[in-house]
Amino acid sequence: MGMSSLKLLKYVLFFFNLIFWLCGCCILGFGIYLLIHNNFGVLFHNLPSLTLGNVLVIVGSIIMVVAFLGCMGSIKENKCLLMSFFVLLLIILLAEVTLAILLFLYEQKLNSYVAEGLTDSIHRYHSDNSTKAAWDSIQSFLQCCGVNGTSDWQSSAPASCPTDPQVKVLGMSFALTLNCQIDKTSQVLGL
Repeated sequence: MGMSSLKLLKYVLFFFNLIFWLCGCCILGFGIYLLIHNNFGVLFHNLPSLTLGNVLVIVGSIIMVVAFLGCMGSIKENKCLLMSFFVLLLIILLAEVTLAILLFLYEQKLNSYVAEGLTDSIHRYHSDNSTKAAWDSIQSFLQCCGVNGTSDWQSSAPASCPTDPQVKVLGMSFALTLNCQIDKTSQVLGL
């Protein structure tokens, strides 16, 4: 490779990692905002630390660290930082592939576990303000009602359930998201 090609590669790597670092900062900031304001509450009482704020803080932090290594390694032409950047990206790729395979293998168990956790959460709707806030936020945002529909609510559906008869179902949303992620991973792996 000529010197001009290496210089171009250096600045392209720096520029894209700078964009990812800024995105990581935004994700981290939004996660901290959600942790401070606690808008969504807890849906899974078996996993109380699995909140949207915590997930965003972790993801944002990882993106920031990896992108920082890429930025500094490329602009300073530091072999140690570039190798650390490569190793972290490799670990993330292997973790994603492993997670995709596990999600594919244990899809039915995961679906039933999520459905049980959400159904348990519905039973706590009237007794726990955090759970009430979480369900109201999600149902209003996704225009859905319960896990499988209004029949999940023992008495009457809360006001956050849409009145439109063509409501989306929360369980369908989770299944569709999981399906899309598996498709993306399969494309990456060439399966």
